[in-house]
Amino acid sequence: MYAAVPRRSAREGPWDAAMRRALAAAEVAATSDDVPVGAIVLSPDADMLSAAVNRREATHDPTAHAEIIAIRAAGERLGSWRLEGCTLVVTLEPCAMCAGAIVLSRLKRLVFGAYDAKAGAAGSLWDLVRDRRLNHRPEVVAGVLADEASALLRAFFDDRR
Repeated sequence: MYAAVPRRSAREGPWDAAMRRALAAAEVAATSDDVPVGAIVLSPDADMLSAAVNRREATHDPTAHAEIIAIRAAGERLGSWRLEGCTLVVTLEPCAMCAGAIVLSRLKRLVFGAYDAKAGAAGSLWDLVRDRRLNHRPEVVAGVLADEASALLRAFFDDRR
């Protein structure tokens, strides 16, 4: 139903390959009852530390967002809750809960695909990750492969209507 990897364009952005990895995870999740959101955490050297998808329906856990699961797994792998120098790549703009986890984990950078006008907390509805009152503010790279990420979400919800 979905292409595993979108076609490469002549104007490849620096985060496109990483976003394709997150999209591939989200596409696998699209076959479940969970909203197809994929997230990966990259080390400072751009090695993949973790990958995750939404698991709220599967685990009956409201905190089982792809970002939270990926952040927890990266912390386990590194043996630290501080993910300094790491990058979170996620197919959908994080919600307030995930934005808080991004700030608290000291991620260097957030890269996301589709904007979320209803719950986005990285620029759409709120901008928690760049709030000047907080002690840590990651760099934000928004809209990477946004069309592909949006199409995956639209297809998921169209199938359920």
